[in-house]
Amino acid sequence: MPTREAFHADLAELERDIVRLAVEVKERIARAVGALARGDAVEGQAVAQEDRSIDLRELDLERACLRLLVLQQPLAGDMRAIGAALRILIDLERIADHAAGIGRTAVRLRADPPPPAPAEPHLAGWREALPRMAEIAQEMVAQAVDAYVRRDEAAARALAARDDDVDHLFSQVFSGLVGEIGRRPETAHRGTHLLFAASHLERIADHATNVAEAVIYAVTGERPELNA
Repeated sequence: MPTREAFHADLAELERDIVRLAVEVKERIARAVGALARGDAVEGQAVAQEDRSIDLRELDLERACLRLLVLQQPLAGDMRAIGAALRILIDLERIADHAAGIGRTAVRLRADPPPPAPAEPHLAGWREALPRMAEIAQEMVAQAVDAYVRRDEAAARALAARDDDVDHLFSQVFSGLVGEIGRRPETAHRGTHLLFAASHLERIADHATNVAEAVIYAVTGERPELNA
């Protein structure tokens, strides 16, 4: 049976691997969002195809968590750290799935140039809201991972307000795109896929908030509902 020192060294290495995975997931989001903004189908397809590698790494790290549980009975704080790690891994894998979904949206829109902005200002607002959603969602993932590294409960709790911001922006995008499609049916194909992209961004923000909840659990043992 490993010593406590060896156990904690293995736990620390596991957490470093999780952070490395998180950095790669953040890069996937940025690449997917960039591909969508530029209409870069090649890059969008690359992000979508690379999703399997994240799945495999998540499974490897999940097994590493389970080995730590089996090899030595962790103390309460260690048990919380491993439980938080397992939850964070699931959310990182799902964030990567949503990044892949945005990449696929870039592919589907490759031959669909954006229409001119509508004359109605209330329908044009989504054009600013969507990139702002992307910006905040990426920042939330970075902040959640930073809170995990530093075990910063206050920073983790602060993500709830940012998630509310993303939800508000999603409502703007949804109403704007649906209104534009209703008035200009020729925009339906593009508008529908942009709604899918906005939904992926909204879910990325939700999963970033889940990571923050796991951080709070690891630090305090409390199980908050920041998305409530």
